[in-house]
Amino acid sequence: MNVKKISNRKISELAAEQIEEMISKDSFEPGDKLPSVRELCELFGVGRSAVRDALTSLQGKGIVQIKQGEGTFICRFDSSKLFNSHHLHPGIKDIQELFQARKMVETGLAEMAAKNRSEKDLAKMKELISGAAIHGWEEDYQFHMAIAHAAGNDILIQFVQFISETMKKSMMDFHQYIQTQAEIAKKIEEQHMDIFLSIRNKQPEQAHYSMIEHLDLVEQFLQMSILQEQ
Repeated sequence: MNVKKISNRKISELAAEQIEEMISKDSFEPGDKLPSVRELCELFGVGRSAVRDALTSLQGKGIVQIKQGEGTFICRFDSSKLFNSHHLHPGIKDIQELFQARKMVETGLAEMAAKNRSEKDLAKMKELISGAAIHGWEEDYQFHMAIAHAAGNDILIQFVQFISETMKKSMMDFHQYIQTQAEIAKKIEEQHMDIFLSIRNKQPEQAHYSMIEHLDLVEQFLQMSILQEQ
């Protein structure tokens, strides 16, 4: 493999670029397994945390799928091709359409999670919503992904990843916005807890209702935050 050593500047981002380039140039096929984290560290001359962060970023873009205990695999199609580049900074109309998709998919995932969740799934969700009242984009993303994983449908997991990557910039800005809005942050935290409790208690209908209520609220305040920037 022809690879370059990576400088210390923005290591995880550069590692992600290198891995993506390696995937495109080294004739990997969908379903192929990437070299291990240790092997990638040696190839690029970086630490394990940088490689893990890079792989998580690529998973968010739908390029790879990380399977615990098995490794990292090339996805069957590239989510970046699903959306035009301007959707990386979506406007009001884009947000409305993206949330329509989220409501259709994530309410169903919440119902499935309430039926299929394991104790390990519940522990992961609880860990993500416990602690400080204000969480950042990463914790929010991981919480919704934990629900998707608990539902147990790999195709829908990838779909949630695609939507999340498309909305990443707006959601990061939104979480910065709500850090100054304690009441909004508290309400979102309470909604996350309601979703968790309905999944824990195996209440699919309540999980559906709690998820739609949560997504309605986030969409409303996300649109407000976008309008304030214009």
